[in-house]
Amino acid sequence: MTTNRPRRDLPLSPLTPELRARELFVDFVTKEAADVPLPGDATARRFAALAGLGRRDLSLARLAEGHLDAAAILYEVEQTLPAPGERWGVWAARPPGPGVHAKRTGQDWRLSGLKAYCSGARACTHALVTADADDGYRLFAVPLDHPGVQPVDGTWPAIGMKGSDTLDVTFVDVPARAVGDPEGYLRRPGFQHGGVGVAACWLGGAQAVATALYERAAAGRLNEHAAAHLGSVDLLLYTAETMMREAGDAIDTDPLDERDEARLRSLRVRALVEKVCTGVLDHVGRATGAGPLCHDERHARAVADLTVYVRQHHAETNLAELGRLVAESVSGDER
Repeated sequence: MTTNRPRRDLPLSPLTPELRARELFVDFVTKEAADVPLPGDATARRFAALAGLGRRDLSLARLAEGHLDAAAILYEVEQTLPAPGERWGVWAARPPGPGVHAKRTGQDWRLSGLKAYCSGARACTHALVTADADDGYRLFAVPLDHPGVQPVDGTWPAIGMKGSDTLDVTFVDVPARAVGDPEGYLRRPGFQHGGVGVAACWLGGAQAVATALYERAAAGRLNEHAAAHLGSVDLLLYTAETMMREAGDAIDTDPLDERDEARLRSLRVRALVEKVCTGVLDHVGRATGAGPLCHDERHARAVADLTVYVRQHHAETNLAELGRLVAESVSGDER
């Protein structure tokens, strides 16, 4: 006799997405992070490492990219690096709202306010946090074990990128150390190099989504329509991978951006990779149908995560800035 009662013997994961990503993050920082080059020194290899993390797990990539970016910032500004056992994030989102404010008390600083989109809110030990101060917009190094630092539960209800533990965090009179000068976080050359690094994570996510289609091809289960989609996906990924390598080589040639090309490069790479990601999501979905989304947990998670993560690209806002920079370049050539 058949029954509709649910099976109780199916294996269940004991870990939430946040705990699973945290375990991967701790393992990465302990075993791999020190081997990833800083920007300006084998940068293409750095981007390849970030893409590899994206292929593995996009929430892991988001956490690892934050730690690696923090290390790059600290080295660029202070010639220091995170100490062993420290896991850093970069909490620099600036959406509408009151935000975080910094108050100088003698030679020290104190932070108070609410910071949104803090990835690794319960996995990081330290963070670089942007805040408004009387003398401008500043970056601060903050140990997160202070009782005035409190993640706000329930501020990331979404399924996509849930493992990144990207919560709002409140700061109440938290001691902090200023890193660099006012506005220096945004003006430094490494800000643009870091933007390309984020795109490398997106690219890895697109490669992960495409795995379902490549596996179908390896199993000999492609009709002509699916083969056309695979051709489109392969072209998109190859183009983005090539551009990423070229961007890394260009950064190595001019790490301090003396040619003033870093912003244009970052906008181009990020715009291209965003288009590649949206194209791969569409082609793979049309070629494979609902099957992998319904029956392949890893693929379904990759699709959900990439759909959210790639929206870190600001779409037409970034494209308009790119167009203005190109227009300035063209008009300058004609003078």
